[in-house]
Amino acid sequence: MNLYSIGKPLVALFFRFRFKIQVIGQENVPDQGSTLICCNHLSNFDPLLVGTSLSRPLSFVAKEELFKIPLFGAVLHRLNAFPIRRGTGDRGAIRLAMKLLREGHALLIFPEGHRNLKHTKMQHAYSGAGFFALKTNALVVPCAIIGNFKFRGKMKVVFGKPLNMKELKDRKLKASEVTAIIMKHIEQLIATHTGSTA
Repeated sequence: MNLYSIGKPLVALFFRFRFKIQVIGQENVPDQGSTLICCNHLSNFDPLLVGTSLSRPLSFVAKEELFKIPLFGAVLHRLNAFPIRRGTGDRGAIRLAMKLLREGHALLIFPEGHRNLKHTKMQHAYSGAGFFALKTNALVVPCAIIGNFKFRGKMKVVFGKPLNMKELKDRKLKASEVTAIIMKHIEQLIATHTGSTA
């Protein structure tokens, strides 16, 4: 039994104590097969919150600085995280993400790249999400985290219906254009479940 399978129930227990969490649309994420989950980014809790909302294991990227923290960095590696140097076109991280998707894993990414600490309108998104969507056969699932992370605050994790990637690939869209479409789907999830976009 690895650290992920041991730690996941403990993290889920912590979240149940800390927040009132509602998970919607788990059926939109398959239990197997290459899956790219694209989510808005509100907090450092986001990867663990999404990860504990699904039955299957997730891999995710985290900023390189976190892996330099003694012990914490080693734990991150064992929780299926891998580092990325933000804003540099980190080829090593890109290659690893592609490898995971091509091998049939589930990968969680945050196209905005940075936390939206004020929970205001969604930030500019990097084109990596569109790149991975176009270059692999992964199922692309939009995901929205809604809430304020206050103690016993209400949180929602919403998984939307997968995008029709065949249609998008047939249209010969650029990675940035596909990313914009993914972000629009995330915004629609937020609007549907809160009455406004984040």
